Amino acid sequence: MSRAGAVRPGIPAWRRKGTVVLAAVLVSLGAFATTTQTWLTVKLPQGGVQTPDLSVAGSDAATSVTAFALVGLAAALASSIAGPVARAVTAGLLALAGAGFGWTSAAMLADPASAASAAIGKATGMIGGDAAIRLTVFPSLAAAAGVLMVLCAVWIVAAGRHWPAARKYGAASRAVVQGRKADGSPADRSGPVDEIDSWDQLTRGNDPTD
Repeated sequence: MSRAGAVRPGIPAWRRKGTVVLAAVLVSLGAFATTTQTWLTVKLPQGGVQTPDLSVAGSDAATSVTAFALVGLAAALASSIAGPVARAVTAGLLALAGAGFGWTSAAMLADPASAASAAIGKATGMIGGDAAIRLTVFPSLAAAAGVLMVLCAVWIVAAGRHWPAARKYGAASRAVVQGRKADGSPADRSGPVDEIDSWDQLTRGNDPTD
């Protein structure tokens, strides 16, 4: 037998909309932040002219990672206001963005020379040549962030099934809020009927003086 005033169990933290969406936003922001950092440092061969070392940011080493991060961030934010169907779409976009972000970062890790070739060519006027390329920690962090973006998308789908749907007024409730009954006549009010209400009643064949 239920008792009045019984305490309802709280919603688990992993299912709360604020927690899930905040995690997805922070992961996407973290992914974007890695693209602004140095992914490669290139030590060029020194000849008659001393050439300083090059620092290649993630957005230059893998040009598509910035777009993937921004798509993921937009999808994470949209999930907070989307309905069940739209939420599945935004979660799918987040997963695709995370997969693209992680794959591109991993590809750069596998072949840093190709990622640095454009920067080397711009600095020396030649593609290729001997250059010592050193990876920083940020490409690895970016690859991990891509995986986390995909996991956040799965989390949104799993937790989103328990999120309450937005409340909607029924036709009668909307009519009362707007000062009308469900049949379109003015709702009961404490006060005289104004000219607009009188006209509305007359057009419906009602006598406003009754």
